[in-house]
Amino acid sequence: MTDSKNQLADDLILAEGVDEEPIESNRRIFSGRAYLVMAALSTIYAAFHMIALNGVSISDWTGIEIPMLPQFPLETWNFRIVHISGALALGFLLFSAHTFADDDTPQKQTRLLSIVALVLAIPALISGFTASGYHAMINSGTLPQMGGLTTWAAFPGTEIYASEVWWFGTPLLIATFGAIVTGWVERREREVFAASDIVLAICAIVIAIYLIAIYGTAARNSVGTPFVPIGVAFAATAGSALILELTRRVAGLALVIITGIFLLYTFVAHLLPGILAVQSAYSWQRFFGHVYSDAGILGPTTAVSSTYIILFIIFAAFLQASKVGDYFVNFAFAAAGRARGGPAKVAIFASGLMGMINGTSAGNVVATGSLTIPLMKKVGYHKKTAGAVEAAASTGGQIMPPIMGAGAFIMAEITGIPYQEIAIAAIIPAILYFVSVYFMVDFEAAKLGMRGMREDELPKFNKLVRQVYLFIPIVILIAALFMGYSVIRAGTLATVAAAVVSWFTPHRMGLRSILKAFELAGIMSIQIIAVCACAGIIVGVISLTGVGARFSAVLLDLAGVSQLLALFFAMCIAILLGMGMPTTAAYAVAASVVAPGLVQLGIPTLTAHFFVFYFAVLSAITPPVALASYAAAGISGANPMETSVASFKIGIAAFIVPYMFFYNSAILMDGTWLEVIRAGVTATIGVFLLSSGVQGWFLGGRSVWFLRVALILAALFMIEGGLITDLIGIGIAVGTYFIQKVLHPRPDAVIPVRGAD
Repeated sequence: MTDSKNQLADDLILAEGVDEEPIESNRRIFSGRAYLVMAALSTIYAAFHMIALNGVSISDWTGIEIPMLPQFPLETWNFRIVHISGALALGFLLFSAHTFADDDTPQKQTRLLSIVALVLAIPALISGFTASGYHAMINSGTLPQMGGLTTWAAFPGTEIYASEVWWFGTPLLIATFGAIVTGWVERREREVFAASDIVLAICAIVIAIYLIAIYGTAARNSVGTPFVPIGVAFAATAGSALILELTRRVAGLALVIITGIFLLYTFVAHLLPGILAVQSAYSWQRFFGHVYSDAGILGPTTAVSSTYIILFIIFAAFLQASKVGDYFVNFAFAAAGRARGGPAKVAIFASGLMGMINGTSAGNVVATGSLTIPLMKKVGYHKKTAGAVEAAASTGGQIMPPIMGAGAFIMAEITGIPYQEIAIAAIIPAILYFVSVYFMVDFEAAKLGMRGMREDELPKFNKLVRQVYLFIPIVILIAALFMGYSVIRAGTLATVAAAVVSWFTPHRMGLRSILKAFELAGIMSIQIIAVCACAGIIVGVISLTGVGARFSAVLLDLAGVSQLLALFFAMCIAILLGMGMPTTAAYAVAASVVAPGLVQLGIPTLTAHFFVFYFAVLSAITPPVALASYAAAGISGANPMETSVASFKIGIAAFIVPYMFFYNSAILMDGTWLEVIRAGVTATIGVFLLSSGVQGWFLGGRSVWFLRVALILAALFMIEGGLITDLIGIGIAVGTYFIQKVLHPRPDAVIPVRGAD
């Protein structure tokens, strides 16, 4: 009997299915031919990016030139246009405009609306036929050339202008807006395509056909000016509407509302006072011609989503196919589960590991929280605390090198700083974040007298160590980056390594599994691509109106009073812009509005962008709109607002870390090794003291309120980074310890252990 128990303990695996993607409430679940169609489209979409990014074409493999197939590498704008339009088409076919009932209640049929939607396909096809005609006309060689580029004379009064208005633009807008509105009320079964969504997918493809044709001519030079072709404005208007609608479906209303405010601002800015004003009104044609260019939708955010982000989504999909996520979580349980409050520390460890293959804070919560939150409640954490710990830990995954979610790639694109430098600079900030959350969790467990998990409740560490080779893809990724390989080549090598490593596990990846991984990657990429494109609209507004430069002027004025006040204002703007938005979009917007002003203050570019990036990440746990906390509350059963307040408290030390960048650049590896080590050590001590002060637990005992204040003061001195301030901080900490141990001031009332209510 004992042997059977030991065998059971040896085989104990707590985490299973962590790698499985959750099915959103509005995602369609296809079967039969419909599934095969969507699987094929998703697979082709993801594989297209892998092939294009590595510059491999069919002719390279076969030696045969096939005119109908694209030759790689693709022209940059064309690649980004295909990237966005492909995601839009896939997204509308996969994600419904409404949610489906959990109990599979049959949808009320709206066949009349479906017929109306199908009728809308007629103007969409007319527009597509016209765009294809333009494509043929431009490639025919009959149009005049100017500077080596084909001219496109779409001026008022010309035949082309009339064609663009009546045979391309007007039918496209009718189909686009008609299908969006129809989709809001059309109801079809979950396993059936909605007619309105098919029309929207067609519109996305039509826009790509037109823009690829026109942007291949000299007309591209007029983008952003009053002379932009009218057809570009029509295509950009329809494209922006599609992006906003898909973002609403996959990421909620928050980002859509913020983008809508920016769009409204563009057309009323000339009526506003103060720093928000512009000299003259912008026409519809000029604005939308500007927004669908490399200054907006096709700019930095899409540049990153079409290269680095989708590459690492494919990498994550390959890791998921080999069940590496399950291994990460089980490894975390085996390593940290025995510590007091064990499941909470497991959440920190596992979320850091999963954060390397998961691009969103809320997604990280769902992946690991479904396992760790119930276990945290079981060992005595209050349900709101359990959710808060998971939210805070999962948010840290976005600043965890080497992948750091997606924000680091956008930072590299915007600043021009090599990604490798950004990843290295992120090491100490990431350590400080997770150390601060660890201390907060540990002190909470100490106050509540919690235990760790028993030996028989945990996977065997010795057994998991024998599978440590599953970390090889991550190791190869890091090694390739530091050996000087490009991010694309390093990501590709790591993806191949993930497939090879799987051959040594029960989840061996063959051709079917590889195709399945590409299919999964295509689906996983839709949300982040929509979010990046939507953020691109905001970036386009900022670049056209110059409102970012005027915010920079405000920061400069504040800096004249106090640099600390300017930093605090920048922090508030970054968090405010990030509330309710995924990290990628939050950073992209804040980097356009806030970071330039910080740079003008004389702050180094990397420091300024890390300051903004850090707070964009922390917006996921900042009340009143905290996406990661809300996701955790859904699992724990706690009140979402209480959970967000608790997660804010747990992550409070992390809100101080960005100020360290300003006062001590060695935190970002800027300095000698001695300076870097000293900065890291003193900052860690400062974070420890701050956590002790917030939690009221210092070196094995509870602290009275005035000692907690002293600890927080000591922490602030340690965080400042100067030698004298470090000595002052250490002196205050030593004095606090002496008072607590020798004079024994009466501590606050002991908090009883709370159950899992």
